[in-house]
Amino acid sequence: MTDSEPADSAHDLLSSARRQLSNAGVVGPDAQLLLADALGESLGRVRMLEAIDAAVEAGAALRFRRAVDRRAAREPLQHIVGHAPFRFLSLATGPGALVPRPETELLAELAMQRLPQGGRVLDAGTGTGAIAVSIATERPDAEVIAVELSPAAFVWAKCNITTLAPSVRLLHDDFARALTEQADLDVLVSNPPYVPFSSIPRDPEVFLHDPGFALYSGSDGLDAIRQLSISGHAAVRSGGSIVLEHTEDQGERIRELLAQDGWQQASTSEDLTGRPRFTAAVRP
Repeated sequence: MTDSEPADSAHDLLSSARRQLSNAGVVGPDAQLLLADALGESLGRVRMLEAIDAAVEAGAALRFRRAVDRRAAREPLQHIVGHAPFRFLSLATGPGALVPRPETELLAELAMQRLPQGGRVLDAGTGTGAIAVSIATERPDAEVIAVELSPAAFVWAKCNITTLAPSVRLLHDDFARALTEQADLDVLVSNPPYVPFSSIPRDPEVFLHDPGFALYSGSDGLDAIRQLSISGHAAVRSGGSIVLEHTEDQGERIRELLAQDGWQQASTSEDLTGRPRFTAAVRP
């Protein structure tokens, strides 16, 4: 940019970005969030800059336009900015791991409700480590174990655990095998793959960027949950719990298979939108 060229304004940059993103099918505050990331500022600060139509430095404007192009191509916002909010945390995330989602925050809450003081909890298929790190930071009395098989996701889990909750014991292993080496768990919690092979998620961010191993699980989507039910029953102590996330139409079938494997008091609870998304049961 030469001295005679006017600087880009926050208002003009955001207006153009909103049009581009809207045309690509992206809704929400993504434009402001991307500008905040390009500027290294808070969302509140960006809103103020837009309101006063402040100038934006050329380098930041270029970074912003490139980020908007990526988002318009339906790359997940969290991959572009490199982090995702989860409960009280900001987690590092990117390609190779499932992006932490707001509904899973309630899964972590349900697990903590069932976790006694000083209890042991295992997060099976931890991904970015979102559930394990949240439990460890909110319940420092607990012993937290996290298991992840995927090398790519393991890197993100290790990063977040090292930075935010170094007390978490992270295992690079298949969760079924890892559970055979555990005993006396108070809670087994998991956001496992639960999408049937025949069901392709609608959002491009999901089917183009979320890893398939974290999404799909057999013809009915329940293969991983079957493994967790069987392996978990041997690892969880009497009176302990299993807590699972799933689709809104899988609750009844999951309660049935948990009962078949010897779990009791199976119940399904709703997410914040009223959808039955979480099932828990107790080992007698």
